[in-house]
Formats: sequence, structure tokens, C-alpha cells
Amino acid sequence: MREDIEQRARDLALYIVENGATVRDAARHFNVSKSTVHKDLTERLRTVDRPLYVQARTVLEQNKAERHLRGGAATRRKYKGME
Repeated sequence: MREDIEQRARDLALYIVENGATVRDAARHFNVSKSTVHKDLTERLRTVDRPLYVQARTVLEQNKAERHLRGGAATRRKYKGME
């Protein structure tokens, strides 16, 4: 694997762990697609930096568990503004 891709995977994971960011937030911040972020964190990082992978997965699992709450809040804001 190329070093720049490995470094990007590390940088993405650090950003997510330090900021509690979502995949979308990280993709926006690094100007890459959500698919790239997901692939870097779930496949590439596992072989590159295992301890960082475990930390990033913890944050991603927490975000996944909370996403229905964020979606409901966004819908509420959308329709509240229409009144």
C-alpha cells in the first residue's frame, strides 16, 4: 500500500477520534468521499495501525448507534421552520 494512503487513513482516524466526528464530517474536512473514509477506516487502517483502528471503530459504532437521533432532530428542525 502506498504511504500517502496509509497516512491518510491514520489522519482520518485521528480526526474522528479526537473530535468525535462522523464519517460525513471527516469526508468534508479532508475533501474525500464518504466511501473513501469508510474504506480507509474499516479496511486499510486495520493492517496499518491496529490500536488506532480500535479507537476509531469505537467512535464509529457510537455514531452509528446515535444516527437515528440526529436524523430525527434534523427532520424536526426542517418541519418546525415550515410552520
